[in-house]
Amino acid sequence: MLPKNRPPTHPGEILLEEFLLPLGISQEQLAKHLGGSWTQPKISAIINQKRSITEAIALDFADVFGTTPQFWLNLQVNYDLWYALQEHKKIRRFPRQEAA
Repeated sequence: MLPKNRPPTHPGEILLEEFLLPLGISQEQLAKHLGGSWTQPKISAIINQKRSITEAIALDFADVFGTTPQFWLNLQVNYDLWYALQEHKKIRRFPRQEAA
């Protein structure tokens, strides 16, 4: 359910405030642990809301933090949907057609 009076929390803020800080993990440490294409700037871009959570990122975070990929993707979808709703212009419903 989306909040009505404020935007949902970005997954990058959740990453920082609920995982990295409490666990005492730096962005550099997380990037090294994740390996592959992960870098500190990539982690920073997520935390600073400049990069979205993709399916691949959600899978990696789920593995590392013992969550589900759905947790991360739902955070991102709720965030994106809230902002889309702020700009959405309501369209009237399509009229029902009578059965022939």
